[in-house]
Formats: sequence, structure tokens, C-alpha cells
Amino acid sequence: MAAEPGLIPAALMSSVMPIVTFVVTVLDRGWPAGVLGKRVKACFLARPIAAIAAFLILPPARRLPERIVALIDGRY
Repeated sequence: MAAEPGLIPAALMSSVMPIVTFVVTVLDRGWPAGVLGKRVKACFLARPIAAIAAFLILPPARRLPERIVALIDGRY
């Protein structure tokens, strides 16, 4: 199976999201007992959902700035 260049950024983004949410959660709620185990369990559940969302959102998100610039430049 050939790699799709458009899917690689989505996979990378979805792998960074759990790290960011973990930092924000610890800053907001502190470090209670058992937080690491709960986060690992949550990441195994949320990572596939984040990856699917990124795969769906990234292609239109790449095209949107081009359309906005084209509208500003009067090309549409």
C-alpha cells in the first residue's frame, strides 16, 4: 500500500493532541492519584477518534485558505 502524503500530517497531528491535552489537564486539575493510568486509557480510546477527525478535517482546511486568498484577490 502506497503512503498518502496528505494523510501523514493528520497522523502526526493526532499523535500530538494527547500530549497537549495531558499538559492542559494537569495544569487545570493538578496531579491526582491515578491520573497517569487514566490518561493512558483515555489516549487509547481518543487517539483513533482524533486521527479520524484529522483525516476528515485536514483536506478542507488546506483548501480553505486558498479560497479566502482568492476571494481577497478577486479571483472568484
